[in-house]
Amino acid sequence: MNRFTVSNLPLVGLKCVMRQRLGDQRGFLSRLFCTEELAAAGWKKPVAQINHTFTARCGTVRGLHYQLPPQAEMKLVSCICGEVWDVAVDLRADSSTFLQWYAEKLSAENGRGLLIPEGFAHGFQTLTDNCELLYLHTAVYTPQAEAGLRFDDLRLNISWPLAVTELSARDQAHPLLTETFRGIDIA
Repeated sequence: MNRFTVSNLPLVGLKCVMRQRLGDQRGFLSRLFCTEELAAAGWKKPVAQINHTFTARCGTVRGLHYQLPPQAEMKLVSCICGEVWDVAVDLRADSSTFLQWYAEKLSAENGRGLLIPEGFAHGFQTLTDNCELLYLHTAVYTPQAEAGLRFDDLRLNISWPLAVTELSARDQAHPLLTETFRGIDIA
């Protein structure tokens, strides 16, 4: 019995994962991850790390973050409290959707998650106060491989739905893309 419905999104390799909820008068059960079921969607490596974030204030932006090869990672991102506007940007040098972005509303209520391939940057904006996200990663966080994009880079032209209320100093310091940026090679 499949507990996920996986659908392709406009960026090559980016997927929406809908979790099936089994419920009764007590509440529900929802599977967050299954290696066997998500293998068909491209998840081939073991889960190397699981992160949980809490963001208190509506309008906050986190990201856009990624790791460089060989530490590039696939992520499965789910919102378990509140609602966010989740953004993925294709940075793969050989991709037909290079430098294009896609956003999806993720919430505790809608049961959606984004399956983000290696070679993508990821970020989100909170649409409510008190948002919690759960991330499953195929690679551990490696500071030397860490990279990021500016949320307001004109080359990306991301249409954030709300005025930005908070942004970390780290995210403010990410460089703008230059005309010489050719993407990252995922082997």
